Amino acid sequence: MTACVLSMDEAIARFVADGDVVAAEGFTHLIPFAAGHEIIRQRKRDLVLCRLTPDLIYDQMVAAGVARKLIFGWIGNPGVGSLYAIRRAVEHGHPHPIELDEYSHFGLVSRLKAGASGLPFMHLRDYDGTDLPKVNDRIRRVSCPFTGESLAAVPALRPDVAIIHAQRADASGNTQVWGLLGVQKEVAFAANKVIVVVEQIVSEAIIRADPNRTLVPGLVVDAVVEEPFGAHPSYVQGYYDRDNAFYVEWAETSRDEARLEAYLDEWVYGVGSREEYVSKLGGRLERELAPEPNLSPPVDYGSYR
Repeated sequence: MTACVLSMDEAIARFVADGDVVAAEGFTHLIPFAAGHEIIRQRKRDLVLCRLTPDLIYDQMVAAGVARKLIFGWIGNPGVGSLYAIRRAVEHGHPHPIELDEYSHFGLVSRLKAGASGLPFMHLRDYDGTDLPKVNDRIRRVSCPFTGESLAAVPALRPDVAIIHAQRADASGNTQVWGLLGVQKEVAFAANKVIVVVEQIVSEAIIRADPNRTLVPGLVVDAVVEEPFGAHPSYVQGYYDRDNAFYVEWAETSRDEARLEAYLDEWVYGVGSREEYVSKLGGRLERELAPEPNLSPPVDYGSYR
């Protein structure tokens, strides 16, 4: 496999098809909002959306009619409350019904680990004392062949497409991440196709100079997209901070269906690209979300004589 450098619209058009199982990952930060917006703009349909914590981007995608099902571990607006577009779809089937496939965080991580490892399932010591197995028949029990202990088991998850955001990658797709990690590595190895979105495409020499920071190797990457501010309103460690005001405001936007539709019309359908989105914000991201420098000391990797 050889990764190719594409624009966002090219990557989504080429690698995301109607009906696909799509996993857009990044835990608290590095959330691929720009990719989600492009999926909405291209009016993809009947997607199964996977994510440890469906947050604002999946709320927007559900409101836009992109998804028919969510596979998840927790749903909410972090630190704020509910996601009302998802609630309307689940509770009232409006604007369309949506199916739920719920696990614990570790249960979903285990599904991805099984997929990444080429295994049919993953066992875990979990779900005792919970009702999740009563509402999800894909959580089953197996007996340990060595001790006879009864363990929970979940099936492998192999998404059609994984989308991750990261700080930087080279043109071959060797992708470096620092700061808080989620399951970017697991989802990349589990998926059939992988789109990496980065703040910067850098030279291979830069990647090779700091190899331990490479989380996803280019051998599993299909497309690399350079998209500055592509994770806003979430944050990218070292590039920009979380836009907390946006998360708070989203509670009211999401609660009001007309207001949410107006947001999509203006900020998703109404812009042709993330570059236009950033330009429309008039420099606010650069002014208000620029982090204070906090450099890590260099590491001496040494060299062979």
